[in-house]
Amino acid sequence: GPKISKLLNARSIYTLADLAKANVDELQQCLEEAGPQYRRANPATWPEQARLAAEGNWEALHALQADLKGGRAQPV
Repeated sequence: GPKISKLLNARSIYTLADLAKANVDELQQCLEEAGPQYRRANPATWPEQARLAAEGNWEALHALQADLKGGRAQPV
């Protein structure tokens, strides 16, 4: 959403390619520092989703998203 986009922009993440290169721990830290309203967001799969989107690999992206529950990967 727009609020998280602003947080990412403050960390020089502007494009899907930038997000694809982002470190998940740093993304999580960014959300935690932004306050409790962002604790529900889980960036664990954001870089992978961004990479697939940046590559235009929509089939793989949709398959990945279908396996997520609330944006989170499910245990195998």
